[in-house]
Amino acid sequence: MFKEMTIQFRVSNIKEGLNWYQTLLKRKPDFIPHEGFAEWELVKGSWLQVAEGDPSSGCGPLRVGVNNIEMERSRLINELGIEPFEIYSREGVPVKWATFSDPWGNQLGFFEYLEKD
Repeated sequence: MFKEMTIQFRVSNIKEGLNWYQTLLKRKPDFIPHEGFAEWELVKGSWLQVAEGDPSSGCGPLRVGVNNIEMERSRLINELGIEPFEIYSREGVPVKWATFSDPWGNQLGFFEYLEKD
């Protein structure tokens, strides 16, 4: 049975990549084991790795749950200069979701549950 997971995105410039992902995630990496590589534990046992290298076309999306998807979209547009992106919903699906790209073409996104506890 699985117990943990990682997903890796590559960026052509690690310094720019670290700055971009630190702004996205609102914190510094949890682990930098060597030059050109950083990791954030997004939720217990689930790690996002950012590595310097040739970005892969069509990588992702990695979507993370947020409390307010509209607020997060506004934050990314203002803080990271991301192009405005659409938020989707569909009848019978209990979440709304959105996808956007980092400057290297890696796809990320958010989702928000419609019915909150």
